[in-house]
Amino acid sequence: MAREPREGGRGGRDREREGDDLVDKLVTINRVAKVVKGGRRFAFAALVVVGDQKGRVGYGAGKAREVPEAIRKATDRAKRAMIRVPMKEGRTLHHDVAGHFGAGKVVLRSADAGTGIIAGGPMRAVFESLGINDVVAKSLGTRNPHNMVKATFAALERCASPRTVANRRGKKVSDILGRRDVAGTGEAAADV
Repeated sequence: MAREPREGGRGGRDREREGDDLVDKLVTINRVAKVVKGGRRFAFAALVVVGDQKGRVGYGAGKAREVPEAIRKATDRAKRAMIRVPMKEGRTLHHDVAGHFGAGKVVLRSADAGTGIIAGGPMRAVFESLGINDVVAKSLGTRNPHNMVKATFAALERCASPRTVANRRGKKVSDILGRRDVAGTGEAAADV
């Protein structure tokens, strides 16, 4: 009475799904030390950002005695913690957004086509993995890569598409987008 192994059981979590074209970017690697009785024991801490360049991105941190093992652990954690970010025209954000984590604050702004990625090192890795081609980002406060990446993710989690906002408010997408245009033309007419 032997049981057959099931597909998708506990063992299936560690396997990568075919068709996942994930890009991973190593943001930082840091040598850390633990003081023990005989001296110092060194290890390596890695921060990795993983994305499919189609709107999904995640980050992970890993620590191990060897660099490749730390990177592998960080990559696995990043794959498990992926989020989906709505993109406008597949190239930029729908609206400006700010996020913070600890002392790190970031401001992300949507940009016109051809602008490119104007952002600092850790944020640039997030946008390249995400698939955003046009964005302007500014980091304020800390320069710690971990806090900058976490603040960027906090901002990206707050992004919403017009369809999501319309569903949440119980309105049509045209009402959401139309009001902004009407308000803009009304102000222009008042100035003339």
